[in-house]
Amino acid sequence: MRMRSLTLAAASGAALLAAGVLPASASGATPKSAQEGSVSAADLLSKVTSCSQISSGKYRTDDETSATVPVCGKNGAVFWKADMDIDCDGQRTTKCNENADPWYQDDTAFHQSNGQPLKADSLPYIVVPSSSSIWKYSSYGIKGGGVVAVIYNNKVEYAVVGDTGPTNIIGEASYATASALGIDPDPATGGADSGVTYILFKNSTVSPIESHSAAVSLGDQLAKQFLASN
Repeated sequence: MRMRSLTLAAASGAALLAAGVLPASASGATPKSAQEGSVSAADLLSKVTSCSQISSGKYRTDDETSATVPVCGKNGAVFWKADMDIDCDGQRTTKCNENADPWYQDDTAFHQSNGQPLKADSLPYIVVPSSSSIWKYSSYGIKGGGVVAVIYNNKVEYAVVGDTGPTNIIGEASYATASALGIDPDPATGGADSGVTYILFKNSTVSPIESHSAAVSLGDQLAKQFLASN
């Protein structure tokens, strides 16, 4: 995850337009929509209407914003409500590379079972803030490969914890996560300004981390448990 600036993003978008390259939404591409598993977005959201803050402080969603986002605790999970910036880090592909993403890095904090970085344009994953005095994710049963229910516009997409980011910013997910939820996945100009809920299930692990079908299967099971225990 990169320290993204709205000014830089605007400049990058202008450069892409000048070069004749349009983001997915402008080029007419229609991202697929997701509703994975048997638990509805409404049922999950009904359990996260109030926040029991477990972080020592709050996070920014971008460099320019104030710190307003707490990490909240529930039985069996933690959650936050934020924006979605697009992470295109990991294996270099036709969609995720230095030309497509001004902040591109060729590695992710957590790796596939073969040791290679994750592939952002095909694997739904999210980014968690690196451990700091604000919050240490590993102290709450959150780890690489953990299952996450990402909710946006009444859709549920199951993802894994795949990367770490700045210690003071929250709200980022992979190209594939955004695309599945109908969010513009362009790493320079896409994303969602608000309205994204991230529910991370404690002490969960998808094996192998790169198996999205395994994430959906385990995620649906844990989502049912979450509803029953909250």
